[in-house]
Amino acid sequence: MGKIFRPSTREASILSKIESTKEHFRRLAISKVRDCAEPLASAISMKLVENGLVETTSKNSLEEQITKCLEKLTRADDFDVDYQIAPLRNLVPQPHIVSVYVTAFVIEKLILHKDVVDIFGSDEDIYLTINQQVKKFLPA
Repeated sequence: MGKIFRPSTREASILSKIESTKEHFRRLAISKVRDCAEPLASAISMKLVENGLVETTSKNSLEEQITKCLEKLTRADDFDVDYQIAPLRNLVPQPHIVSVYVTAFVIEKLILHKDVVDIFGSDEDIYLTINQQVKKFLPA
């Protein structure tokens, strides 16, 4: 028999604290992106090209697009962020919000850009490459 969940129990308060802590770290990470958007975009675009995940005719254009993506993330409301990352939400356990948002951008929107020839690798490969750079600029 399943456990009955009663909102007034201690479990509810613990779950509430966990959710509010996750939400706090999510907002904190997004707000910190404002301080390092350009160097982060440069690092991400360089690693994507170096690792052979993105083939482009212009690295500067790729960097520009990722910078715009990061700036859009800082201005987006919660619904827009959740909508963008929905297909990749379960890509890895406990994904970093910035990494998964940029990964979704690369997979869904960047591929349509005129300077991008092709995108290679799995979604997880792209996420891990992006996350590696995000961790350098936005430590958890």
